[in-house]
Amino acid sequence: MAYDLEEQEQIEQLKAWWRKYGALTLGLLTLALASVLGWQSWNWYQGQQASQARGYFEALERANQEGGDDAIPRVLAAMGTLQTDFPDTDYAGRAALLAAQALQKGNDLPAAQAILVWLSESKHAALAPVAKIRLAGLLLDQKQYDQALNALQSPAPSFEALFADRRGDIYAAKGDTQKALEQWRLALASSGGNQGLASVLQLKIDMLGG
Repeated sequence: MAYDLEEQEQIEQLKAWWRKYGALTLGLLTLALASVLGWQSWNWYQGQQASQARGYFEALERANQEGGDDAIPRVLAAMGTLQTDFPDTDYAGRAALLAAQALQKGNDLPAAQAILVWLSESKHAALAPVAKIRLAGLLLDQKQYDQALNALQSPAPSFEALFADRRGDIYAAKGDTQKALEQWRLALASSGGNQGLASVLQLKIDMLGG
């Protein structure tokens, strides 16, 4: 096919541009395609992880509900898999609280404590403070007062009242009335209008003569 002079100039300009920028253009297109494929693969992987983790969570939940002699081994098995293979999924965090409760009820306190420690040190920001409060309660029941207090360090602002409340319980159990009252008053001041919590705290303060 014959081209006129203007068309030939345009073709030459296009060829020159491609010689200069063609490799870069191909590289950018390849990178963009790889990014899209990578994102899709990651989403698929995350979906697979969540689906499998849900299965183990449901197995743990069934074991806890059904009870029986094999309930605790089933809970431990499911929880172990979640901790090892799916630690960052929401199901692992939720399962940890449920497993610790079941183990505590079954009087396997060391296993319950280990799971609560794991959750309290995990990346589950919403559940880690809850685990710390429960861990402190578990240690309080065993009269491990110093360890219980150590579990309640540096609370998030939204948990300050609950942490202070639990610290007050620990000091009261130790017989340190003054510190117990200080913590309950701090909790009361930090309760943020939670009338239920405020009522309980005021009752504790009154009962201790505060």
